[in-house]
Amino acid sequence: MSKEAHDRHAGRTGLHSPEGGSGVTTKYVLPEAEIPTHWYNVLADMPHRPAPPLHPATKQPVGPDALTPIFPLALIEQEVSTERWIPVPEEVREIYSLWRPTPLYRARRLEAALGTPAHIYYKYEGVSPAGSHKPNTAVAQAYYNRQQGIRRLATETGAGQWGSALSLACRFFGLECTVYMVRVSYEQKPYRRIMMESWGAEVIPSPSERTEAGRRILAEDPDSLGSLGIAISEAVEDAAGRADTNYSLGSVLNHVLLHQTVIGLEAKKQMALAGEYPDVVIGCHGGGSNFGGLALPFAADRFTGRQVRLLAVEPAACPSLTKGRVAYDFGDTVGMTPLLRMHTLGHTFAPPGIHAGGLRYHGAAPIITQLVEEGIVEARAYPQRAVFEAALQFARTEGILPAPESAHAVRAAVDEALEAREAGEPRVILFNLSGHGHFDLAAYDAFNHGRLEDYEYPAAAVDRALAAIAPLQP
Repeated sequence: MSKEAHDRHAGRTGLHSPEGGSGVTTKYVLPEAEIPTHWYNVLADMPHRPAPPLHPATKQPVGPDALTPIFPLALIEQEVSTERWIPVPEEVREIYSLWRPTPLYRARRLEAALGTPAHIYYKYEGVSPAGSHKPNTAVAQAYYNRQQGIRRLATETGAGQWGSALSLACRFFGLECTVYMVRVSYEQKPYRRIMMESWGAEVIPSPSERTEAGRRILAEDPDSLGSLGIAISEAVEDAAGRADTNYSLGSVLNHVLLHQTVIGLEAKKQMALAGEYPDVVIGCHGGGSNFGGLALPFAADRFTGRQVRLLAVEPAACPSLTKGRVAYDFGDTVGMTPLLRMHTLGHTFAPPGIHAGGLRYHGAAPIITQLVEEGIVEARAYPQRAVFEAALQFARTEGILPAPESAHAVRAAVDEALEAREAGEPRVILFNLSGHGHFDLAAYDAFNHGRLEDYEYPAAAVDRALAAIAPLQP
């Protein structure tokens, strides 16, 4: 191949000569010294802060005392803090260095396949030991619990990414870990369970006979597929019943989104290395940690007048942002948590068994809810076949098989790039590829052989669940 032909090929595909060659860069990597020293707290800059959690009986704001049975004081303080920058403990930063900073990629091969003038970038969190973004908060939560003398953590997991992350973090800090895994995912993703157990965790399919909450659900529906809301109920009950145990949540709460902002803080520096700034920032949305981790540091720019769109993408079968109601609701199915003001489909709603198990949650983070209400964040929903179609296109051009959750962001990024092609205009697109799909091969097998089905939006089931939350409103 001539040098001219090589250069043309490199420009199309993103190949980069180790000698400098065409000067085309595919990935932007920061040194370990650039791991963020502080988390960004969006509450400091939001035009209007989310309404506080309420006690379900009194409808009054919940104070710290109500949370101390299941959370360490440091996390409670972070939950309510309005300080703009919260220091990352050095021991947490040291563990972050096992995989952070994560790379930012320019998806040149995908751009070429789409024939788009758009520039597509993705922040790849799948390089963590657990294979997703979830360790960013799992490590922090395990650290603060260990500091308070807690010996054991109980949690829930949908697809298994959060359970894997907490299992790993507990191993780092010498804590026991019990994971209530949504039953449909427990059955779909056995290798996630094996990973958690390999790190020493106890993994229980939810609903289970272990807790009163699980027994109540099974009495009503012995064949229940489970949901994140049910698994949360079981984990909270477990933690509340033992003095040596706290509860750990992987999404929704303010402190979880806070810890995840390391993603966006790194991405801003990497986009600067690329000499560009995104027109649109995209993340998949279940409870909010994935999307918020990338988008909230860019929201800080939006608050000061910079033009950047923030797009949260969710499954059409569980569309809390696009079809849910903003109301006070329980974060769990049985009703053991404080009431959170959020976009919700109703805490008793049991989503269909889609393969994006991490997005099968009835509610949204109060922070994300507030930003959607104020028009700062947009929301979009897709059926799962369209999502897997984009995931395969991404895998066949960029080489990474994305997790079904992350594939929702891929779908939206592809559509944004196609819109740019149709309009004949440049567009800079940044999305969060929050995990790989190596443990989701059964879902890809179903799609490849025509067995993957789209679920209709379960309007009647959502209406029933929403009707049930009317008495909860203050």
